[in-house]
Amino acid sequence: MNTIKISSPQLNKSVRDDPHTIDTVEPDSAGNIECDVVIIGSGMGGSTFAHGIKDKNLKVVIVERGDFLPRENDNWDVNAVFGSDKYRNAESWFDRDYNPFKPGVFYYVGGNTKFYGAMLPRWREEDFQDLVHRDGLSPKWPVSYAELEPYYCQAEELFKVHGNAGTDPVEPWRSKDYQWKGLKHDRALRGLVRSMKKQGLKPFSMPAAVDYGDGRPCILCATCDGYPCMIDAKNDAEVSALRPAVIAGSVRLLVKTRIDRLITDKAGKHVVEAVGTRNGETVRIKAKRFVLACGAVNTSALLLKSANDMHPTGLGNSSDQLGRNYMVHNSTFMIAVNPLKRNDVSFQKTIAFNDWYLKSAGNAYPLGNVQMLGKIRKPMITGMKKWVPGFIAQYLTDHSVDLYITSEDLPTQENRVIYDKEKDAINIHWTPNNLQTHKELVAKTKQVLKRSGYPIILTERMGIATNSHMCGTAVMGSDKKKSVVDVNCKMHDLDNVWIVDSSTFVSSAALNPALTIAANALRVSEQF
Repeated sequence: MNTIKISSPQLNKSVRDDPHTIDTVEPDSAGNIECDVVIIGSGMGGSTFAHGIKDKNLKVVIVERGDFLPRENDNWDVNAVFGSDKYRNAESWFDRDYNPFKPGVFYYVGGNTKFYGAMLPRWREEDFQDLVHRDGLSPKWPVSYAELEPYYCQAEELFKVHGNAGTDPVEPWRSKDYQWKGLKHDRALRGLVRSMKKQGLKPFSMPAAVDYGDGRPCILCATCDGYPCMIDAKNDAEVSALRPAVIAGSVRLLVKTRIDRLITDKAGKHVVEAVGTRNGETVRIKAKRFVLACGAVNTSALLLKSANDMHPTGLGNSSDQLGRNYMVHNSTFMIAVNPLKRNDVSFQKTIAFNDWYLKSAGNAYPLGNVQMLGKIRKPMITGMKKWVPGFIAQYLTDHSVDLYITSEDLPTQENRVIYDKEKDAINIHWTPNNLQTHKELVAKTKQVLKRSGYPIILTERMGIATNSHMCGTAVMGSDKKKSVVDVNCKMHDLDNVWIVDSSTFVSSAALNPALTIAANALRVSEQF
C-alpha cells in the first residue's frame, strides 16, 4: 500500500498548511485485487457511497481512472485553468455527425467536483413529481422527495453546506435547518440585490459547500467556481467524503486505473470481475458487489462495452433503455455590462433567484433557475471567442456581472449515448428540447439586468460540450421493461450491480444535480 501526501502550499498568512494522507492500493504482481465491494468512479456518487459504507466492516476498493489533481500555483491561475485548459484530461467524444468535442468532465480523484462551483441546492419537491413543461412532461420519479429528504440532510452535513432556510420562494420543506448560515453577498453585489428586490424578485444566498467561518480555511476568493481549490476550502467529493472513508480504514483507493469491461458468470446474472488497464498493464478486480459511479455517459458506455452472449446489446440492457434518456441542462452564460461601473467583486457566486422556477402568474410553464457565476475574466472570453480582442474582453469583464441561466432538458428516447465498438468511441446523440422555455427565461433575466443598470447584455448558449450536469442513460423504475435499475438502484438484469451516479435520474430538474446524487448515494448505501 502506498501513501500519497497532500499538503497545501504556503501562499500567505491567511492560507493554511494542512497535510493529509490518503492510502492507495496496488494490484498484486499478477495484476489482481480482491474485495467485497468495488466502486468505479470517485466523483460525487462514488465517494459519497464509499463514505456511506465505511463503517460496515466491508473491504472496499474505489477505482479512479485519473490521479490526484496536482496542487500547484496554476490551480488558481485563470490563464492555466481557462486559457490553456491545463486540467482538461478527458478523451474526445463525438456528436451525432461524428464531430469531436472535449466534454466537460475531469478524471481526477474527486471527479468533476474538483472544479464545481460548490453550490449544492436541493431539488424541489415538484421535481420528483409529474411536471408539465411547454415541450412535454418531466416524469415522476419512483422515489419521492419525502423519501430522499433525510439523506439530503445527511449530505448537507457531510459537505458543510451553508444556507438560509425560508429565503428561496420555491424551496422544499426540510426536517432540519442548515447547520451553517448562508454566505453574505459581496459588497460589490448588494446594489444588484436591492434592485432585484425592488423589481419584486426574491434573491437569496445559494447553498454553498465551502469551509467558511471563524478558523476555517475558505477566504471567499475569486478562484472557486471552475477552479480547483489548493487549500481544501471547497468541500468536494475527495475532501468531504473520500478522505474520511479512507482514513476510517475500510476503504482503499486505486488510482490511474481505467475499467474497460465487466465480466459476468456463464449465466449472465452475476458480475464476477472488472477488467481494466493501469500503466499499460491489465488489472482484474474480483468482488462480491459492483457499484458504478462513472457519470451518466461513462457508466452507460462501460455497460455497453461489456456486452456478451447473454447481454448482446449491453450489460443489463434487456429493456433497451441503456444509454437512452440522456439529459443535460439548457444553459446560457450571461454577461451584463455597465461600462461606467467597475465590478471589484471577489466571491461573486452567491446570488440566485427561483421566482420563475415553477409555473406562476408571470409564466405559464416552469422556466428554471438563475444564479451568479464565479467572476468571468478575460481568458475565459478569449479562450471561447478567439476573434475578440484582448483589450475588449478585459474591459467587458472588468465592468460586468456574470450569470448562469438554467432550464430543464426533458428525457427522450432519441437523446442517447452510443458506444462505437469499431472506433472505440463514445457518441452523444443530443438534440436540445424545451428551448422556448429557456429563451423566455433568458429574456426575462435580461430585463432584470437592464433595469438594474446594465445596458449591455451578452449571452452565450452552452452546447453539447457543457455537460457537467448530465443525467439519465440508466433510469430507475419498478418496471424492468422501461428502466435499467430498480428503485434501490440495483440493475434489474444483474444480481450484484448498483449505479449511484446521475445515470439513474428520471429527470434533470433545472438545478445542479450534485446534492441529489449525494443524497441518493447515501440512500442506496443503507442497503449494504
